[in-house]
Amino acid sequence: MTIKTTRFSYPYSSATAVAQALGTIDKESQGVVLPIHVATTYIRGADNSYPTGNVYSRADNPTYKPVEQLLCQLEQGEQALLFSSGMAAATSVFLALQPGDHVIVPHIMYWALRHWLLNFAKDWALQFSFVDMTQLHLVKQAMQPGKTKLVWLETPGNPLWTISDITEIVALAHQADAWVAVDSTCATPILSQPLALGADIVMHSATKYLNGHSDVIAGALITAADHPYWQRIRSIRAQLGAVPSPYDAAQLLRGMRTLHLRVKAACENALFLAEQLQQHPQIKAVLYPGLPNFAGYEVACKQMSGGFGGMLSIQVEGGEAAAIHVAANTKLWKRATSLGGVESLIEHRASVEGVGTPCPIDLLRLSAGIEDKHELLADLLQALPSR
Repeated sequence: MTIKTTRFSYPYSSATAVAQALGTIDKESQGVVLPIHVATTYIRGADNSYPTGNVYSRADNPTYKPVEQLLCQLEQGEQALLFSSGMAAATSVFLALQPGDHVIVPHIMYWALRHWLLNFAKDWALQFSFVDMTQLHLVKQAMQPGKTKLVWLETPGNPLWTISDITEIVALAHQADAWVAVDSTCATPILSQPLALGADIVMHSATKYLNGHSDVIAGALITAADHPYWQRIRSIRAQLGAVPSPYDAAQLLRGMRTLHLRVKAACENALFLAEQLQQHPQIKAVLYPGLPNFAGYEVACKQMSGGFGGMLSIQVEGGEAAAIHVAANTKLWKRATSLGGVESLIEHRASVEGVGTPCPIDLLRLSAGIEDKHELLADLLQALPSR
């Protein structure tokens, strides 16, 4: 399944690449910020061709290109596609398969996608095996050579932050002639590059860390190489119209200019909070890949660089009622769904996911923002129920 490819090349670091958005200047105005192209259709040439390559905005819009090029640079990929949401990007990977294909997915994963797989993808006659991806022998057992066409990873896995070994799972999948797609939303391209570890496709809910300001919904896919499966995904995006507005694409590029700074700050805050909270008697457990006693710590050290992410979860002594009490009584932490923004968010995840969730009922999911870490800690501590 390994395909040789020419990587997109930019001579500077990721920090410089995002800060300058690859240094692209608007040719017409010489503006350092690129214009937003709102046209929905484009003129043909006299020979009936499209000299710019743009046909219709549902498939082609110049505003998408700078973001896609930047994502290729960050993820060391060949091509990228913007989508209207993370879910639109993720589901396109599955819709590009054929009815009857077998897919291996994580037992612990983003709930909305898990829900879609269980309730809608089966209508497409896809077959699924939900597997604990932290156990390589279970992944190997689930492989059905000739039938398994896709292995979908999510690492860290939301909301328990489980770590899957990308390199090892890629080897198992490619041996069975299956593609590997990785949801790397919470790792971000700053901390991990799954394509460099052998994966075929990487997915981001760009709503989260890539944009980072809780004001854009978007998604993205990046491929290691062009191939018929990727072209089928591209066609699905165009045919279903799963594209962002030009304005959202421009806002996403603006948000990405501070990606490296925001991710660094969130990682530092999350690690500090995890270290402090694991010592508190009213906290039963802290789930964070950056803690040496966390089950996935060694693998995380191997495939993540510069930090372990801004996401952590805590399990509160006193069960569900105590956890909900904490979420209801924070002041700095905002009680809201989503993650990866500059503001810190807290959520009782089991309440959101509902019946069938594998999420413990005493668990709170924390998205550490970029506020003062000591104030964030104090706010959580004052919200704990009195004993």
